[in-house]
Amino acid sequence: MSLENVIIIGSGPAGLTSAIYSARANLKPLMIEGEESGGQLMTTTEVENFPGFEHGVTGPDLIAVMRKQAERFGTRFITKNVTKVDFSQRPFKVWIRDQEYQAKSIIISTGASAKYLGLPSEKQYLSKGVSACATCDGAFFRNVPVAVIGGGDTAMEEANFLTRFASQVYIIHRKDSFRASKIMADRALKNPKIKVIWDSEIIEVVGDGKKVTSVKLSHLKTKSVSDLSVEGVFVAIGHKPNTDLFKGLLEMNETGYLVTKPHSSYTNIEGVFAAGDVQDHVYRQAITAAGSGCMAAIDAERWLEGQEF
Repeated sequence: MSLENVIIIGSGPAGLTSAIYSARANLKPLMIEGEESGGQLMTTTEVENFPGFEHGVTGPDLIAVMRKQAERFGTRFITKNVTKVDFSQRPFKVWIRDQEYQAKSIIISTGASAKYLGLPSEKQYLSKGVSACATCDGAFFRNVPVAVIGGGDTAMEEANFLTRFASQVYIIHRKDSFRASKIMADRALKNPKIKVIWDSEIIEVVGDGKKVTSVKLSHLKTKSVSDLSVEGVFVAIGHKPNTDLFKGLLEMNETGYLVTKPHSSYTNIEGVFAAGDVQDHVYRQAITAAGSGCMAAIDAERWLEGQEF
């Protein structure tokens, strides 16, 4: 069995950038990209805020370009899911079912997944009006009404941000009070372009096949059903970092994000690095993920230089 210099687990902008940098440093990285490779960008139609693409680019096209670039410098890819890891001793071990791989260092870039409501109609209109990122997609909804679902700080933040573009922002919340911090809730409640619909949930996203035209709401106390005309639906009920594989092995915060040492990509295990949305619950952008992928590759390269194997 060959000993890899670095194995990269996950293949969004963080993983692919770390592959480009580590391949150019002649580390010959092996990327285990997962069966659903590319991360959250694969469900994003238009990306207009990634530098270098004057007219925008689709999420899948951006990932394809990055992947080709990583491949050009010698990155090898396995399009399967990692099923088990062992970081208790070096070399580190990574399994795909019964197949074992060994590595001197590991870069984890497994990302996070937005939580959705789980409605078939929501899935149908994903990227056709349904989004989980106002910063990414808000500018596409100029002068039209939109809905934000949620009651936490993220929902308040997204709603306030969307008032820059939308004609009206409705916050739809299941309860009769927000769980957001008082300062964030007050900011949303005082914004003249925001209207809150309490005690309600979306039971269906309605559209014409191409885009969202309205949502069907159910009032949880009266059980009455109503229609609300909106062209955008922003789901802001949180994200789940893809860290189940590393539970009990790596340090995480209370919501499951990997903890990295300040100003670095180092985890609590020397030689294991983390980049992108798997450790970033604040910015969650393709460009910040790519930046932290660069950091992880440089950290891994420098760490490897000081080791004896």
